[in-house]
Amino acid sequence: MTDRTYVIDEMISAKAIAARIEALCREIKAEFSDTDKLVVVGLLRGSFVFIADLVRELDLPIEVDFLEASSYGNAMESSREVRILKDLRAAIEGRDVLVVEDIVDTGHTLSHVTRLLQSRNPKRLKSIALLDKPSRREVDFKADWTGFEIPDEFVVGYGIDYAQRNRNLPHIGKVRFTD
Repeated sequence: MTDRTYVIDEMISAKAIAARIEALCREIKAEFSDTDKLVVVGLLRGSFVFIADLVRELDLPIEVDFLEASSYGNAMESSREVRILKDLRAAIEGRDVLVVEDIVDTGHTLSHVTRLLQSRNPKRLKSIALLDKPSRREVDFKADWTGFEIPDEFVVGYGIDYAQRNRNLPHIGKVRFTD
């Protein structure tokens, strides 16, 4: 838990997020139009709001699963050590898989998870991130789809937290510390 005081300035509105999700889902539906069932894998915990809105918008046969990976804990900076805290429940061999991430920062988490899932021999493996901070990238990795590219700012809301706070904001906000 943090004792620092801060304010949150809106960066991306709930309305802009909803519109972008609609556009992304059209592209995803086109990519996976021939699927028997798309396994949508949400990376917990930050992606849970994004994955909920995404799957409601996708007009495809869907199965949802979750994987929890951590490289932050309660810190503002990545430790660069990715740990799998919760693995998938179902096998993905021979299946279409879409990995859903809240934010790609250094790239370590999504790169690690993608390699792990690729080793399980899915039919097709694609990734989507709501937010991308390319200026922070340390690993050569880019999601197949990105909602918004943002500058190097610490953000919260729409499932993304700071020390387990602010996940419930309907928008993406920039954290500005006041102390």
